[in-house]
Amino acid sequence: MNNLIWFRNDLRVQDNSSIVEAMKGTKAIAFYCFESVFFERDEFGFKRTEKYRAKFLLETVTQLQEELAKINIPLYIYYGTSADFLPNLIETQNIDTVFLQKEWTRDEQVILNNVKSKLSSTIKFTEVYDQFLFHPNDIPYHDFNSIPYIFTNFRKKCEAHCSVRPLKNISSKMPQENLIGFENTMPTLKDLGFEEILPHQKSAFPFKGGELEALARIQDYFWETKKLAFYKKTRNGLIGADYSSKLSAWLANGSISPRTIYWEVKKFEKEITKNQNTYWLIFELIWRDYFKYVSLKYQDSIFHIDGILQKSYSWKTDSSHRNNWINGTTKESFVNANMRELLQTGWMSNRGRQNVASYWSKELEQDWRIGAAYFESMLIDYDVHSNWGNWIYNSGVGNDPRDRKFNIKLQAERYDASGTYQRMWLQNTLF
Repeated sequence: MNNLIWFRNDLRVQDNSSIVEAMKGTKAIAFYCFESVFFERDEFGFKRTEKYRAKFLLETVTQLQEELAKINIPLYIYYGTSADFLPNLIETQNIDTVFLQKEWTRDEQVILNNVKSKLSSTIKFTEVYDQFLFHPNDIPYHDFNSIPYIFTNFRKKCEAHCSVRPLKNISSKMPQENLIGFENTMPTLKDLGFEEILPHQKSAFPFKGGELEALARIQDYFWETKKLAFYKKTRNGLIGADYSSKLSAWLANGSISPRTIYWEVKKFEKEITKNQNTYWLIFELIWRDYFKYVSLKYQDSIFHIDGILQKSYSWKTDSSHRNNWINGTTKESFVNANMRELLQTGWMSNRGRQNVASYWSKELEQDWRIGAAYFESMLIDYDVHSNWGNWIYNSGVGNDPRDRKFNIKLQAERYDASGTYQRMWLQNTLF
C-alpha cells in the first residue's frame, strides 16, 4: 500500500497517529500546503495570517521536513491551494490511502471537500482526532451534543472517567529509496507576502517554530529551571518568557501534542514535585480540549455574531474605536500596553487578552468578531477553537454563565501595580 500523510495542524513527528499508520505501508510520503486562503484578507480587512505567525509557521514546516527526512519520509511543500496540488501528487505517486488529522471547522472542511472532488472515490481517507488530551472516543458523553454548557462540569466528569492515551511511538524508518529523487523548495516570508522581521527585544515570546523547539522549551521550563513547579502562581504575569509555559503556539499548529505535555507533567510530578501548579498546566490543557468540543457541538455558531447562545446585542462598528484599540491609543493605559505588545510582537499574555477583549466588547460594545479576527491575524499562537471560543466567552455570547465584565483599572492595579509593564510598552514607542 502506498500512503500519504496530509499535514495541517499536526506539524510533528512524535506522537502523530497518521505517521504511525502510514508507515505500515510499503511507501509513505507527506504533503503540506501553505493555503493561500489563510493569507488573504478577511471580511473585516485583516490579513488572516500576519507576519508573526507566518514566520513561526515557516520555521515549523522547515523543521518538520528535516525531522521526516530522518525517517525517510519526503515532505512535499506547496503554496496555493491543496486542491491544485494534492490530487496530482496522489496520482503520480500511486497513493492508495491519505492519512490526516480530523479538522471540522469551516475552512478546513471546504479545503478537504475541494480535494476530494478532484479524486477517484477509490482513494481512501483516514482521519483521526489527534489534537485532544481526552480523545473523543474516551469522554463520558454519548455524542457531542451532550457536552455540558459549563466547563467545570465537563472537566470534573472527564477527570473522573477519562484517562489520557499513551504516546504513539515510531520505532523504525521507511526504506531509504522513499527519498530517492525528492527535491523540494520552501516558500520564503516574502513569497507569503511579508518583509523579513527580526525578533522584538522586549518580546515575552522569543521562541522559534518547530517540534524540536517545543521539546527544548519543555526541557527548559520543566527540568532545567523547574518553573513548572510555580506555574499557577506566575501564570498571570505580563513580562518575560517564564511567567507561563508559552507552549500554546506549538500546541496551536500541532508541533507538540497535549499528550506529550501531559505525560511530561506526570513524570515531573513523580520525580520532582506534585502540587497545584503542576496540576494547573493540565487544567489549562482541559480548557483547550473544552473549546474544541464546544466547536464540535456548535459548529459554525462560534463564528456568528449571536454566538452559541443566539443572544442579540446592539453591536457597533466604529472605525475610530477600532483604530485606537489596535494601535493602543484608548483611554485605558493597561489596554494600550497590551495592544502595543501584540502589534509589535504577535504575543499577549492570557491576562492581557481577557482585559482587552472585555474592553472591546463590553466597554466599547464593538462587534466582538472584529476583535476575534484581529487576534486571528496577529497571534503567533492562534488556534481557531480557543480564539473564537474565548471571544464568545468574553463577549457574553458563549460559555460564561456569569457574563462577567473586567474592571480594567482594578486589573491593572492587581497585575501591574508598579506600572512596570505599562511603562515598558507605552514609553519611547513611536506611533
